[in-house]
Amino acid sequence: MKCLASRSLILLAVLVFVPGLGACGDDAGRDAAVADSAMVDSQVDAALDGGTDAARDSEADAAEDAGASLGFGHIAGPCAMITGEVTSPSPSYFLNRLDFADDPFDDPEDLPLLTAGGREILAEGTAGGSSGVSEAFAYEVLARCEGASLLKTETEIVYTGTGKITDMLVEIDGMKVGVSVTRAFVFPATDPFTVAIAAERLTDKLSDVLLSSAQVAAEDAWVKQILVIMAYGEMHAESLMTAWGTLDAAVTADTIVYVVITDGMDEPVY
Repeated sequence: MKCLASRSLILLAVLVFVPGLGACGDDAGRDAAVADSAMVDSQVDAALDGGTDAARDSEADAAEDAGASLGFGHIAGPCAMITGEVTSPSPSYFLNRLDFADDPFDDPEDLPLLTAGGREILAEGTAGGSSGVSEAFAYEVLARCEGASLLKTETEIVYTGTGKITDMLVEIDGMKVGVSVTRAFVFPATDPFTVAIAAERLTDKLSDVLLSSAQVAAEDAWVKQILVIMAYGEMHAESLMTAWGTLDAAVTADTIVYVVITDGMDEPVY
């Protein structure tokens, strides 16, 4: 089984809240935020104590904890991170974890443990490839942790032309949000997932996000897109974070990048 969350990865999860890091094209602010380790460290400590967000009261915390724990796999990271980001004109980056422990998703008896939306994504299939399980669990995390509800699957979204498409349409905080999903993984799994590989993967997928957003029909038009990246391990997440900080503002645009590190028996996702 892969190891549990390290302090360095929790730090990555809260970096998006540091002023300047989320600003589109603000490289100076991004660098300054990362360099100010004392400020970041205090935010990490506050996050571990559960006191970083004054807008979330104890009742909301309890509800989020319940949502994170119910279902197949345990969401080990923070919840309710993207509230307010859906309407922001800036890009943002978040980190979460999904732990399958010693129970891979490979048995028909596992299906009822998914949300209705997760089951629908698996039943409807995808427009091509073998990414159904990764897309279903990307949705599971968004549904259980961020309050997303499924509106349309990949093949149901309407576009004005042909080209790149988005994996699902969801509703978050009463707004339509597009969700694209990819996997941070190379074969064999022990090979390094380098910063260069991460930068190429991010550039390709973020560019696809912009193309699909440009041609979605008015009836399904979303206010923003989330790129969920299912990451095989901590090395993969670290390379992604480093690479994301180097990308041009035209590529990151206003997309939310939401990395989910998978732990335990996660082979079916990849």
